[in-house]
Amino acid sequence: MSESFFEGFEQRRVVTRDAEINLRIGGSGEPLVLLHGYPQTHVMWHVLAPKLAERFTVICPDLRGYGDSAKPPGGGTHALYSKRAMAADVVEVVDQLGFGRFGLVGHDRGARVTHRLCLDHPERVRRACVIDIAPTLTMYRRTDMAFASAYFHWFYLIQPYDLPERMIAADPSGWLRHCLGAWSKSGMERFAPEALAEYERCFDRAGVHATCEDYRASATIDLEHDEADAGARIDCPLLVLWGEKGVVERTYDVLAVWREKAEKVEGRALPCGHFVPEEAPAETLAALEAFF
Repeated sequence: MSESFFEGFEQRRVVTRDAEINLRIGGSGEPLVLLHGYPQTHVMWHVLAPKLAERFTVICPDLRGYGDSAKPPGGGTHALYSKRAMAADVVEVVDQLGFGRFGLVGHDRGARVTHRLCLDHPERVRRACVIDIAPTLTMYRRTDMAFASAYFHWFYLIQPYDLPERMIAADPSGWLRHCLGAWSKSGMERFAPEALAEYERCFDRAGVHATCEDYRASATIDLEHDEADAGARIDCPLLVLWGEKGVVERTYDVLAVWREKAEKVEGRALPCGHFVPEEAPAETLAALEAFF
């Protein structure tokens, strides 16, 4: 793991019911949990976390299946990679660190974990922020050719084991760099070389399989959970941020779709593509500090 980031942070490993979670923790004050997305690790927060740690106790875990956290085999139901299971990891981590209620920020896959956590554990979340997503059930229900073309990876990565794993294994760095470059509208230079090296280090065979399982879960067991909770709403204040140059912006009325899912919603587009915290760090930091 790169030591060039997160000055003043401590690395820890926390064992949950069925995973071991790697994380960084630093700062003081109210706890604020930052969850990363695909195909990254907690290192994506390397610009924002030290600045937020001036006001909060910042907790940056690797989701199960990512980074240096456990990567259990998926299995037939994909339940170990459900957003419910990932959300339970986060709650257990916060418990073992000695905190009660916390603020929660999620980007991409981490935002889907954030949505599920707010529904399953509403008493634990003080305020939440989701970055550059629409709700999973909404996105699948409204899929058309334009969305499927832009988000083809959603339908590629859910193919049965081990077709996508074998194909990505032919050039894992090439696939990872394609994802970063294609979804970013600010250019690869927005990704620090040390961060990119971390993403590549962790995108090994086990990581490729685990992240495919994350997507398979979203198209199966997560949809079952979302269908069962279709009428449930997030109780806590919710901040929604997204890239004005990305797919979410041109596909949805973003605030409207989240107001179908939450009671108190605010937010706006920021001048970037999908990787909002790395492409527009100053704007993201200002929005998070004002909200939390």
